[in-house]
Amino acid sequence: MPLTCVRCVTRTCSQQRRRRRLAFETMEIPSELLYTKDHEWAKVEGDECTVGITDYAQDALGDVVFVQPPESGRSVTSGEMICEVESTKSVSEIYAPVTGEITKVNADLANKPELLNQSSYESGWICVIKMSDAKQTNDLLSASDYRELTEG
Repeated sequence: MPLTCVRCVTRTCSQQRRRRRLAFETMEIPSELLYTKDHEWAKVEGDECTVGITDYAQDALGDVVFVQPPESGRSVTSGEMICEVESTKSVSEIYAPVTGEITKVNADLANKPELLNQSSYESGWICVIKMSDAKQTNDLLSASDYRELTEG
């Protein structure tokens, strides 16, 4: 069933299709990162994995107004919820892309949740997980695989 354009309350209008196509064309997907199907990114350096949400995710969320940061020192398994992000549209769960222990948390997000929108790949990172096994990153998506997922 075709999507409905909320502005003109008709079947998908050409303006909405054009806007969606432009969003995909300008979406940032850094090639040096790994990705999950749930739209988290992972920057792996040795046995540490920095985690955040993708440009696609922050765009879909809309304006982020609150971040419940994960707890430092907590052990997590891949796919486990690590925090919640509240936007003007909804509340979304963020999942751990790897198994390990959360060693660092981005404390700036508590007072500046908008960092997830403004700089999702840099100052908007969520936490760092010390991985229990570096081989587990084999299950994550490459940038080209992630682009294919979001465009499909």
